[in-house]
Amino acid sequence: MDIGEAAAVCSDIVDRVGEAVVADRRFLETVLTGMLARGHVLVEDVPGTGKTLTAIALADALGLDFNRIQFTPDLLPSDITGTNVYDEHEGEFRFQRGPVFANVVLADEINRAPPKTQSALLEAMDEGQVSVDGDTYPLPEPFFVIATQNPVEQDGTFSLPEAQRDRFIVKASMGYPDRAGELELLDRRSNRTTTKPRVDAAVDVDRVTTLRQVPERVRVSGEVRAYLVDLARATRKDSRVEVGVSPRGIQRFFEAARARAVVAGRSYVAPDDVKDVAPAVVTHRLMLTAEAAIRDTDPRTVVDAVLDGVEVPAATAD
Repeated sequence: MDIGEAAAVCSDIVDRVGEAVVADRRFLETVLTGMLARGHVLVEDVPGTGKTLTAIALADALGLDFNRIQFTPDLLPSDITGTNVYDEHEGEFRFQRGPVFANVVLADEINRAPPKTQSALLEAMDEGQVSVDGDTYPLPEPFFVIATQNPVEQDGTFSLPEAQRDRFIVKASMGYPDRAGELELLDRRSNRTTTKPRVDAAVDVDRVTTLRQVPERVRVSGEVRAYLVDLARATRKDSRVEVGVSPRGIQRFFEAARARAVVAGRSYVAPDDVKDVAPAVVTHRLMLTAEAAIRDTDPRTVVDAVLDGVEVPAATAD
């Protein structure tokens, strides 16, 4: 699959998801960019904006096996990964797979569960496998987690551990639709007999695997690589930031920029691709100082300042 064909497939996928979800196209492209970069996506917003429907529609459009895990305060790690169950007929324990064994896993309202349970996904997201009682079990390929969470200010939520947040390649927010979008929601609902819209698959498992290989062929010039690294390093120098983008975060930034170029139909990463993905890749990786937190500093403000302060190189395809 060449980059032009991949861009057309990506556009088709976004179009199909958009038929089910009233959302900004850039938001849908950001979610798709995370999948294309072989990463995972965190979607944060208030209830009722369509986070869960977005995940279901994307899985349908990709033609992938899908499982939903509803995170609650009493959810246990074994409820996610699975556990060994005693088989009376065989007289031995056998592994019963948990809902994490799917191509697309929706971790719904992930911050409703305590950090210990949230962390049950770490190995799965990092290595595509789970370990139970000393045995390791590979997860299906491709494997992709979409986690939704409510704003941390809401009652009954837990902040995601820093290591958990770092495993998400991008974090996106849907926001409320505009007035025309909410009217469209009513029009769509009035023309259906079911509450859940159906999305036809644009690709299958094999095509998704091929599609995720395309960003590896995208060229990134030395100037653009330096620009990306300088942006990440600048987050560590900001006085409002306690912990900036890590070296692993820089790699995820690089991967997301290449995936963004594919979505745009380019065989090379332009500075605009880096700037486009920076808020989604960088914001959730910043840990602010206590003073900045007291002042209610928004991490996005820090990202905007970094983008304004680092010189942008000239666009080049070399």
